[in-house]
This record gives sequence, C-alpha cells and structure tokens, in this order.
Amino acid sequence: MTPGQSALSVSFATAGLGAALLVAGPVSEVLGRTPLMHASLFAAALVAIAGGLSPGWNALLGLRLVEGIVLAGLPAVAMAYLAEEVHPRATARVAGLYIGGTAIGGMSGRLVTGALAEFGGWRAALVGIGALCLVCAVAVWFLLPRSRRFTPAPASAAHLLDAARTILRDPAYLCLFGVAGTSMGAFVGVFNAMGFRLMAPPYGLGVGAVGLVFLTYALGSVSSAYAGRAASRWGQRAVMPVCVLVMAAGLLVTLAGPVLVVVLGLAVMTAGFFAVHGVASGWVAARAAKGGAAKGQASSGYLFAYYAGSSVFGAVAGIAWAQGAWSVVVALCAALVAVTLVLSLVLRRIPKLA
Repeated sequence: MTPGQSALSVSFATAGLGAALLVAGPVSEVLGRTPLMHASLFAAALVAIAGGLSPGWNALLGLRLVEGIVLAGLPAVAMAYLAEEVHPRATARVAGLYIGGTAIGGMSGRLVTGALAEFGGWRAALVGIGALCLVCAVAVWFLLPRSRRFTPAPASAAHLLDAARTILRDPAYLCLFGVAGTSMGAFVGVFNAMGFRLMAPPYGLGVGAVGLVFLTYALGSVSSAYAGRAASRWGQRAVMPVCVLVMAAGLLVTLAGPVLVVVLGLAVMTAGFFAVHGVASGWVAARAAKGGAAKGQASSGYLFAYYAGSSVFGAVAGIAWAQGAWSVVVALCAALVAVTLVLSLVLRRIPKLA
C-alpha cells in the first residue's frame, strides 16, 4: 500500500465516522448508551478483520468507510454515559481520564499497526488490530457497568430536532464546538506536517524514526488526567485558558532547529492539546447533564466539530507545508490556537447553569 493509498483509507474511515456521529448521538438518546457502545466495538473489530481479508482495493475502501460508521457509536456516547453514571463533581476528573485513555489508544494503535505492517504487510496490520479490538470489546462487555441512570427519550424525530435546536442556541456549546475544531485542527496540522519536516534535510530521518514521535501521545494521557483533576478543583473556566497557553508554547518551540528541541516542543504541545480536549469534552457532558440537554447529541456535536477540524485543517496544513515549509505551518496552527484561546476566554463570560 502506497502512502497515498494509506491516507485515502484513513480519509474514508474518518468520513464515515464524522457523518455517523451525527446519527449515533441521537440514536443513543432512545436506545441507550451501553447497547450502542457494545455493538459499536464488536462491529468495528469484525469490520477491521474483514478489511485485512478484503479481496481488493475498492472492497477495502468500502470496508474502511463502514468501519468508521460503526465505530461512531463509542465516542459519540461514551462521555454522555460517564456524565450520567458518575457523580457530577467527578465528571471533569473522569473525562480527563477517558481522554487520557484515548491518547494511549491513539499511540498504541499506530505503534502496533506499524510493527505488524513491518513484518506482515498491511493485511496483517488490519487483522491484528481488529483482533486486538475484539479482545477489548469482550473485556468491555464484562467490565463496563450497565447504565443505571439513563432515561430514554421519546422515539420522535420532532423531539430530537428540538433537543438539537436547544444545543445550538446555547453559546457555550457553540464555543466548545469551536474549541474542538480549532484545537484539533492545529494538533493534526502539526503532526501531519512534522513527518515531512523530519524526513527532509537537514534531519533526513527515516519513516520508522519519524513514527516514534507518536510516543509523545503518552504525555497526553498524563496531562488530560491532570487537567481533569484541576478542573474539578478550580473549574473549567480557570483551567482551559492555561491549557491552551501550554499548547501554544509547545508549538512555538518547534520553530527551533535542533531535533531534540523540536521533539520537546511537540511533546509540550501534545500535552497541552490533550488537556484542552479533556477539559472541553468533559465540559460539554457536564453542561448537558446540568441543563437537561440531550447528552448524547451534545457529545456527538462536539466530536463532529473535532473531526471536521482534523479533516479540514489537517489538509490545509499540508498545503501550507508545500507553500512555505515549517514557518507557514506554525503560522497557520498558531492562528488556530489563538482562536481556541479567544473561545476559552469567551466561555469564562457565559453564565453557569444553575
């Protein structure tokens, strides 16, 4: 599989995921959280395995699209489930831990598939990661407590549309959706272009060495958990701007020349991003729980903005690299982080829900 084909397969999966998020959230309001999460995990694992066994390229692309669609049931409702099942005072802390888990998952997925592909090709990578996902799905089936506080919404399109209008009329949600899109856009833009930078002169690193930069995701698991605890103690309004400033500082450090300093800046930026994401996603769930909004729809709206920012600005960062190399990429991503900071400050002025 060529790099272009690999990118296209990722795009198909992301497109399916982004579109399905807008459906999975509302569906969970009617059918429940845990049934959708379990179905999503098992289906995604089986489709991944099928992708590794697919007879040809077109079949693989179709299966990748399906995989993104069926996977949406987990991220769309996981935060809503946590907001319902844990004590309100613990929501921010638990959200930080959950985002920390996604950081570890993102890092592990890249390392595991990279290792499997090195020894057995892309088919072995897809089958292997699918088998690992199947093991995780079984573990979640036995370990995840069933919903105890979920109250199903009426199975009515009018009711779901009314809930969506309520969310979209709240400026806090709109700001948080903007935070998701701009912060993720900056983060993905940096990582997308960083590979090109490190493989080009004067660094000239190989693909394997460049892949090791994803180890910085481990810092995201620590920073998101810490930011969640800080938000529980001092509030999201106080913590989020600090997290954004950490992200900005790391981004600016990547302008340096020495490769170790560049990687250090990348690590700091990663820590700041996952802290922002952990606080923002937990904030969405907590506000929905307190305000009576549809938690699944609010969470899926946040994630839709998150993946939209990734898709759009990740692609724009590639154009920025081609036009002016790293300084232009940093300028683009710094502008996105600046918007994130402005939105976090606007959120401080929006009244809390009683």
